[in-house]
Amino acid sequence: MDPIRNPYAPGAGQRPPELAGRDEQLAAFDVVLERVSRGRPERSLVLTGLRGVGKTVLLNALRSAAVRKGWGTGKLEARPDQSLRRPLSSALHQAVRELAHPETAETDHVLGVIRSFAQRDAGADAKLRDRWSPGIDAPLVRGRADSGDVEIDLVELLTDVGGLAADVGKGVGIFIDEMQDLGADDISALCAACHELSQNGLPVIVVGAGLPHLPAVLSASKSYSERLFSYQRIDRLARDAADRALVAPAAEEEAEFTAEALDAMYDATRGYPYFIQAYGRSVWDVAPHAPITADDVAVAGPEAERELAVGFFGSRYERATPAERDYLRAMADAAGDDTEDAVGSVATSDVALVLGKKPQSLSPARDSLLKKGLIYSGERGRIAFTVPHFGRYLRSQA
Repeated sequence: MDPIRNPYAPGAGQRPPELAGRDEQLAAFDVVLERVSRGRPERSLVLTGLRGVGKTVLLNALRSAAVRKGWGTGKLEARPDQSLRRPLSSALHQAVRELAHPETAETDHVLGVIRSFAQRDAGADAKLRDRWSPGIDAPLVRGRADSGDVEIDLVELLTDVGGLAADVGKGVGIFIDEMQDLGADDISALCAACHELSQNGLPVIVVGAGLPHLPAVLSASKSYSERLFSYQRIDRLARDAADRALVAPAAEEEAEFTAEALDAMYDATRGYPYFIQAYGRSVWDVAPHAPITADDVAVAGPEAERELAVGFFGSRYERATPAERDYLRAMADAAGDDTEDAVGSVATSDVALVLGKKPQSLSPARDSLLKKGLIYSGERGRIAFTVPHFGRYLRSQA
């Protein structure tokens, strides 16, 4: 098979050639866009799921849908060591430009508020990077979104942006990836702002994507967040969608899979979108001709696993310290065969038992792994890998 024509695309956040299995989410979001544009009440949206299930791809697809409706949009990726002010200001600057409000004075006023919000924490002697404004020429607007209390400031900022959008009969969408990495104050402020916007009926929505414990992070910040957002769990693909993710791109290149090959591919990938792309790419490259057979899948399997070991599993394992790696391996041993439980969910007491230590002594390693996004806690006293089948990878390395 010609490798130049290989249609499969394993990559971080890279849109696959066939976005299979997400039709329901895309259709539901179209309804949200129309309702908000017409002044109807709607909740903001939160996508949750493991690494490699396509949250970022879906987030980008939802943003594209908003752009097609004429909305103003902006996207940011949250980071544990970064305040929300600057990246959100940059995202909102782009959204305001996309709105193309006909009144320059109104637009400049909102841009001035965005600039004030971005620069509020920078003192007179701050470095240039901390006094950065996202290319905004409009003068600062004093006394608006610059109190220093991020919750007050964010409510004022998004209220002004929402008013601008309402003037032109459109909406604004703020798309936040890795939302669980926002600081506690920023999460609280964002929830408060979404609450205020929904009460006032302003056409601004937040679409966040994050790991499975994101709902718990939001709930810990504001109790009403459970009613504030519409939560959608993004999981592996059902069999028919997994087959379509393979068959449709191949058909575009005048190739096909045998039924036995599709069976073998699903057994290998378990329907996880990133695995499908990784295996699809390897199988295409080793297959001598179409149709692709189960034998081709068997030959390509080791190469696909090597790519996953380096680019998907290994890159994350390398971020861990020696003590953290011991903890990860103990999790894998405690979980056992995770064929059905892809995340290897285990009790923290079982991990301590494997290592022969008291649970309290392992808290630093566990907390560090939580902050690095390598594990998460879905319920008290239990932890799990954020990457599907990470435990299987660790046991194979042992």
